Amino acid sequence: MATDDFFRARLDTMIDLRHPLVVLAGRLPWPAIEAALSMKFAHQDLPAKSEALDGLFGVETVEFGGGISRAGRPRLPIRLMAGLLYLKNSFNLSDEELVQRWSENVYFQYFCGLAYFEPRLPCDATQIGRFRRAIGEEGLELLLKATIDTAVQTKVIKPQELERVIVDSTVQEKAIAHPTDSRLLEIARHKVVGAAKRMGLQLKQTFVHEGKELRHRAGRYAHAKQFKRLKKVLKRQRTILGIVMREVRRKLDLRLQPAHDVEAPDALTLMALNTVLQRAERIRVQRPKDKNKLYAMHAPEAECISKGKAHRPYEFGVKVGLAVTHKSGLMVGARSFTGNPYDGHTLAEQLEQVRNLCQDTGVQPKTVVVDLGYRGVDAQNPGVQIIHRGKFKSLTTLQRRWLKRRQAIEPAIGHTKADHRMDRCWLQGQTGDALHALSCALGYNIRWLMRAMQAKVRQALSWLLQMVDVGAKQAAIGLVERTGRLLGSVMRWVGGLGMARPPRLPLLAGV
Repeated sequence: MATDDFFRARLDTMIDLRHPLVVLAGRLPWPAIEAALSMKFAHQDLPAKSEALDGLFGVETVEFGGGISRAGRPRLPIRLMAGLLYLKNSFNLSDEELVQRWSENVYFQYFCGLAYFEPRLPCDATQIGRFRRAIGEEGLELLLKATIDTAVQTKVIKPQELERVIVDSTVQEKAIAHPTDSRLLEIARHKVVGAAKRMGLQLKQTFVHEGKELRHRAGRYAHAKQFKRLKKVLKRQRTILGIVMREVRRKLDLRLQPAHDVEAPDALTLMALNTVLQRAERIRVQRPKDKNKLYAMHAPEAECISKGKAHRPYEFGVKVGLAVTHKSGLMVGARSFTGNPYDGHTLAEQLEQVRNLCQDTGVQPKTVVVDLGYRGVDAQNPGVQIIHRGKFKSLTTLQRRWLKRRQAIEPAIGHTKADHRMDRCWLQGQTGDALHALSCALGYNIRWLMRAMQAKVRQALSWLLQMVDVGAKQAAIGLVERTGRLLGSVMRWVGGLGMARPPRLPLLAGV
């Protein structure tokens, strides 16, 4: 077969074109995705500079330097980067694993728009995170919207199914260690000492050895349930943290005085030190029963959320709301909510996202099936029928049947955590929580579409086999009829000759 490159074969000649990832690659609206995301990476217009110059006819004003900036290296193809974002959470891969597997997998490369096999890495692993931050939450919602539109256009889901959705919330845990008081105090002391050294401050005492010994003693006392001794250790840890912080503040004030001989500190280093001091002070003064506690120095947005689980009473992260279609289970919404709000208060924002993602289908959610955590919010959601177990006596027979499928969202939540990386969020800040929730929904929908495409391929093959089977049957019947007519002619010819008629064949008894 002739190819554009004489020395290499095209990918579409090396792969199974019935593979669900190949079929899905031809169904996603890549031109629309590229057109929408390219606006995020457009070069900025540079203002023109003007300068007065002496010319032959006097002073003239000359403008230069305007137009579109061409600085920076050429960007990677948007389809390649968007395809990598789709594949990352679909197959539960880290950035490093993703680029390595992409260089070995011909189906991954075909999905990302390549025509020939490339044994090299598609990009550096860190570029995936930079691309995700560049497109932001709006760009990831666009990618999620593309999966919903693809499901409707390929007719694996009917548009009317988007009118009835199931909404529930879960906890997206942050990548932090379990926040014990002893560990937080020791980490705060260590961070304050490190930030002071980067600033160039010479501390009189850092309590490195004592802090390490106190941390070990606290762990042993907690294990042995010797809480009085543990309380004394915690008191000493708070004391030495306060000593270090006060010394850092004193020397920092001296450093910032105008009469000081040392050069002024770097603004970023000073900001980092002040941030560490503020968070360390929060850890030093907080007590077990306080509210708005700090559970990690590097992740102040992490909240302590109790969902009533027997095996895990408390989870540390952010609350995430998910919405799936009632019948098919396609994910049509994923949104993070900071501050651990009441579930019912998140329903309006969740439905607003669902409306935005489904706007091109021409269908809006009209019925929402939820659990008892969403009671009492009917007035905040006009035009939407909210069904939960608390209204069971007033529900019709059809609505009660709908309510029985409310649990269908639970396995979807389980798959997003076990198979699509929602069990632990490694991205930074509240923006990282929102991006990670949408990325997990992307992975879930891609795998959902792959299963749907595979089912359609099986259905088409089954239909073809049935048609072949029917054709074979019709051909056999035609052969029998033609054979019967031929034998009839022979019998008539034999009878005309006055010969004995042979017995009737059993095979043609019904002909």
